[in-house]
Amino acid sequence: MHSEFYMITEESAQKINHAKEVGHRVICVGTTSCRTIESAADENGRLKECSGWTEIFIYPGYQFKILDALITNFHLPESTLIMLVSALAGKEHVMAAYEEAVKERYRFFSFGGCDVHTIERDNLCQKMILSL
Repeated sequence: MHSEFYMITEESAQKINHAKEVGHRVICVGTTSCRTIESAADENGRLKECSGWTEIFIYPGYQFKILDALITNFHLPESTLIMLVSALAGKEHVMAAYEEAVKERYRFFSFGGCDVHTIERDNLCQKMILSL
């Protein structure tokens, strides 16, 4: 897994912490923001102002500390990023979505295709596939 630089401001940390405290969901757009908040979270799932490099490798079995949903583009089936998405939604769901996207000729990578995954109180489910 590649390294990525991140920075979380005090204001952002407070907003995310407050959202979790009052029962709102935290939805990351892209795997970088997912890796950022999961790397920066403490053992209680709280954030504080910080910056650094993340080398976190999220794969099936990972217990998310903050993330509740992820919007991301389609990733190559054998990539480390598809493993991250599979940790959230389950490999079977992700690969079924991928197969459907290929069958329906969805656009991939940065050219229009994305998928939305959510965690609903420990139940992992893929909610939808969007083709833009």
